[in-house]
Amino acid sequence: MPKAVALNFEELGVAADEADTVVLIHGLFGDLDNLKSVSRALQEHYHVVNIDLRNHGSSPWTETMRFVEMAADLEDLLDKLKIKKAHILGHSLGGKVAMEFALEHPERVHSLIIADIAPVAYDARHNTILDALEAVDIDSVNSRQDADKALANAIDTKGVRQFLLKNLRKTDNGWEWRLNLAGLRKCYADLIGAPAQEGEFSGPVLFIRGGNSDYIQEQHRGAITRRFPQAESKTIAEAGHWLHAEKPAVFNGLVERFLESHFAA
Repeated sequence: MPKAVALNFEELGVAADEADTVVLIHGLFGDLDNLKSVSRALQEHYHVVNIDLRNHGSSPWTETMRFVEMAADLEDLLDKLKIKKAHILGHSLGGKVAMEFALEHPERVHSLIIADIAPVAYDARHNTILDALEAVDIDSVNSRQDADKALANAIDTKGVRQFLLKNLRKTDNGWEWRLNLAGLRKCYADLIGAPAQEGEFSGPVLFIRGGNSDYIQEQHRGAITRRFPQAESKTIAEAGHWLHAEKPAVFNGLVERFLESHFAA
């Protein structure tokens, strides 16, 4: 039995005993703020729970972060909140955690929304980011601008740097990363792997892909339908991997309509 850690989380919207719960799970290098636009769109009608995955945000740091362990973290949180069943939305890495949880505990999932990720193993796409973060001499950083300049040596895109710099925190002793960089590096092979190879979730599933992203491809169809036979898909044109941030109105509309059609409370 994987040992769970107590995740940092935030609750918004309607009380859990009065509406369906929707759990939102961010991607790699993110935190619970990443999906706040979705939270705001849903909070009038749903009980919304945003979480920080282990080694991210304000959740505990661990030396391992296999999908089975992160699913156990989510199970532990739902137990503590006395939530028997929830809708789960996950982006990228968060989508893999959501899929893992649904395959292990299908009886606890009303529906799944998976944003721009498939249940497959991927090539190592994040080594440049990990290298750049590790290369920052954090003891010499006196401001976010200092850190931004350091990251710019390897990361050209300002938006990517701004996203990563959300993980920089000012303390009484200077600046520090909220990310467990050593842990992410150690666990990276697990993080780019596929979620559970066994099991099936036969409930409603929506995969939303960015039209400019290559994370969900036609060749992934078999891996998706084998585990999620009721899966349907939508594509957001002119959006990349960060589709929820690039096209929030479109993304949130797809999410709301899907949840409305599978409202359980």
